[in-house]
Amino acid sequence: MSAVTHTAPPLTQNAQKNRKFPVVVLALLVPMAVINFIAFVLPVLSLGQISFMESRSGGVLTQNYTFENYLDFFTDSFNFGLVINSLWISFAITLATLICAYPIALFLHRVSPVWRNVLFVITVSPLLVSSVVRTYGWMVLLGDQGIINGSLISLGLISEPFRLINNTLGVFIGLVEILIPYMALSLIAGFGKLDQAYEEAAASLGANAFTRFRRIIFPLTLPGVALGCLLCFVLAISSFITPKLLGGGRVFLLATEIFDQAVIQLEWPRAAATSVIVLIIFGIALAIYSRVVRRFD
Repeated sequence: MSAVTHTAPPLTQNAQKNRKFPVVVLALLVPMAVINFIAFVLPVLSLGQISFMESRSGGVLTQNYTFENYLDFFTDSFNFGLVINSLWISFAITLATLICAYPIALFLHRVSPVWRNVLFVITVSPLLVSSVVRTYGWMVLLGDQGIINGSLISLGLISEPFRLINNTLGVFIGLVEILIPYMALSLIAGFGKLDQAYEEAAASLGANAFTRFRRIIFPLTLPGVALGCLLCFVLAISSFITPKLLGGGRVFLLATEIFDQAVIQLEWPRAAATSVIVLIIFGIALAIYSRVVRRFD
């Protein structure tokens, strides 16, 4: 009895493409992975290593490793207040930015295509100007002798200037204005599920404008809201220039404290430990965002 030989069928064209596809994907991903490893992973690992080192006077690092930098951070009441202050200011800025940017993004989503591109460019045009320049602009506007206080005093509405700068209010106003374009871009990107036909159907069933917004518009745009809140929260809690200038050294946040520890006090391990804690906060925010988006989907 002759042996029966089985030959594998020749690969089809689709199978050959599927075999080549991972190679192409790897070829495209490897350069970006290498760049991210060199520019992000290695610096973060080095930062984590420095956070466990001891330092001498003058910022000299030793080869002795310790947990003292983290213990000092969590046992110091000032640092605890620093984290709480940074979190609630960032949350408030994110909420105010959402309230200000949501109507803009919704209008851009509904406006005719003829005007959409023009208005979109106007919305994102502040991003073309450095945040340092915009912060100095707010210093001119909000200062004791600035345009706002000067106009109110000249009109006789107030006798003394309002304290609009060198405090938390000035930082809040400046960061909200700076972050509005970021929030608007995130919202517009997340408005893909919003279809006007749903609103028309709800209106035909007797739903008023508020009900349509509460039951149709806002739930469908929640992915964009979550993305915008994540982005603005991260940018707000990591912002340094605006709190430093508009706060006048009187508003203590995590970013400003890291600068003082590293540059003024030359306490590099303490600054690195604080930076690692900020990265952990970013990771928690990203995990919450992922969970929220998964629930929305």
